[in-house]
Order: sequence, then C-alpha cells, then structure tokens
Amino acid sequence: MTDASAPTPAGASPWGRRLVIAIPYLWLLVFFLAPFFIVLKISFSDTVIAQPPYTPLLDLAQGWQGIKDWWAGLDAENYGILFEDELYVASYVSSLRIATIATLLTLLIAYPMAYGMARAPKGWRPMLLMAVILPFWTSLLIRVYAWIGILSPEGLLNAFLLGTGIISEPLYIMNTETAVFIGIVYSYLPFMVLPLYASLEKLDDTLLEAAADLGSPPWKAFWQITVPLSLPGVIAGCFLVFIPAVGEFVIPDLLGGSETLMIGKTLYNEFFMNRDWPVSSAIAVLLLLVLVLPIAIYNNVQAREVGAKT
Repeated sequence: MTDASAPTPAGASPWGRRLVIAIPYLWLLVFFLAPFFIVLKISFSDTVIAQPPYTPLLDLAQGWQGIKDWWAGLDAENYGILFEDELYVASYVSSLRIATIATLLTLLIAYPMAYGMARAPKGWRPMLLMAVILPFWTSLLIRVYAWIGILSPEGLLNAFLLGTGIISEPLYIMNTETAVFIGIVYSYLPFMVLPLYASLEKLDDTLLEAAADLGSPPWKAFWQITVPLSLPGVIAGCFLVFIPAVGEFVIPDLLGGSETLMIGKTLYNEFFMNRDWPVSSAIAVLLLLVLVLPIAIYNNVQAREVGAKT
C-alpha cells in the first residue's frame, strides 16, 4: 500500500498522483452512487398515476420549503410491503437458492477445467484460454436463445437421444429450474474458470514434489496443498458467479417457466408491467444490500486476519 506521506518521486507531481487516484472514485460517484441515491429516493416515495409515476418530487424552485415538503412525504411503506407480500419473500429466497446451487455446479465443472489448463503444456495454455473466452464474443441473448433450440421437446438434445434409442419419449427440460441451472452455469462458467486458472497457474510445483518425497499420495497432496492455495480463486469465482446470478433476468425469463421465481423477473414486472416504481426501487435497494453486506463483512474479516498476521 502506498503511503500518502511518502516523498513524491523525482519528476512526479503530487497533484498528478492524486488525480490518478481520484479518477476511479469519481467514476464510482457518477455511475454508481448517484444512480443508487436516485433509486433510494424513489423507494421512499408513493406510487401515483402520473409521469413520473411516483411522488413526492423535489421542487428546488420552492427553496427550503420545497425540500421540507419533499422530506415530509418520504416513508418506508414500500419496504414493509416487501416483507408482508409472500411473492417478494419467495422471490428473494428462490433467487438465493438458485444462485447458490448454480454457483456450486459451476465450481464443480470449472475446477477440473482450470486445473487441466494450468497443468497443460505452456504452448497450449493461450489456446485453451481463448476457448474459454470465445463465448464472450457472442451476445448473451443469442447464446441463451440457442439453448432453447437445444432443450425444447423438438430440440437437438431430444432428437439425438431419441435417434440413438437412449430415451423413448422427449425430455421436458424447458420451462423448468433445470433449464435455468443449465443456462446460468453455461453463461457464467468463464467467470469461474478464469480466477481459478489464475490461482492454479501460479502454484509452485515444488510443493507437490516435496509432498511426494515425504510419502504423501497425490490425492492427499491435492487436498492439503492445491485446494488451500487455490482458495482465493475459488472465492473470487464464486462471487463473480453468485452476485449476477441472484439478479439474473434473461435466463429465467427465456428458459424458466412461469413458476420459476427470481427477483430479477419480479423487479422487471413491477417496473414495466405494474409501473410501480417505488416498490421496484425498494426491491433493487434491498437486493443490493443483500449482496453487498456479506462481501463487506468478508473483506473486513480478511483485513483483520491480514492485520493480525503482520
């Protein structure tokens, strides 16, 4: 970590260094904090049939009285609705459950892939990395639509299984949670593979050789050396998959059925179908808190552990 009180290197301007540090914070302020506070303000408003479809509105032309009237009109009623209506509670719980299962499935598939890439000859690794990144060159929407053609009763999967005689009648995978799991795992698999590969590729092979010399079997060396050293990649990959999966809308909307509840679909319906901006804003704020608070707690624990070691 750079000490702010350290002398500035020759030829480097202290204002230039501060500007470089301030740019990321300015970016977050403009494109994250400002929109977040706008959504937070709307979440404390009331629904009206108007444009925009919420009140109160902040009228700066009225001066201090306008600010007081706006503040007096804010209330937390929309957050109470989220806990009173079973639809919203079920949507949150279902989203967390689906995202957790999908993250574990992605980890089970990605770990062997990343391990094989890290153990492949160095000349092959760039090609394997390109194969992992290649799906990003195609739109997510197109890739999800492709799965409709694969998983539908008349799709490629059923045609292959029926043609080979493995099944006697079509499998109904579309419009189920199974299809949602397949879509999420496929779409977010690179986000799990890449951080895992970055951790495994840096693994010192001499540690495994030393374990073998001491009589440790390969499977034991794997669990006691490889897995613990790859935990940073596991944690990073799980965060990169779990966080967007919780708020996923496209995949459950296209591959899941009407009974597949996820908070992303509920948020979309409240915002565009019911035109209830205050409630939809409250859903978005609560979803953000559900995702950010565990990450903040984890970072705090990690910082304390690092501080204790030093």
